[in-house]
Amino acid sequence: MLAKEIERAGIPVAHVCPLTPIAIVVGSNRVIAGVKIIHPVGNPELPPAVEKEFRMRIVEKALVALQSKVEGPTLF
Repeated sequence: MLAKEIERAGIPVAHVCPLTPIAIVVGSNRVIAGVKIIHPVGNPELPPAVEKEFRMRIVEKALVALQSKVEGPTLF
């Protein structure tokens, strides 16, 4: 998995995906729950202003995850 190889190089990775159990099983260290398979960082069914805020929360969670020390797969 690409995320694990990037981490091995010393670069932290935040893996945003809707299938968090799979990401944890394959060993992604920082897993952020996404929404849908085709829209992991958004929900086009929401009104534009609400969806923008929704996306911002996911990105902010990913930024917090990138700054966090973890020991193995962790769900944020």
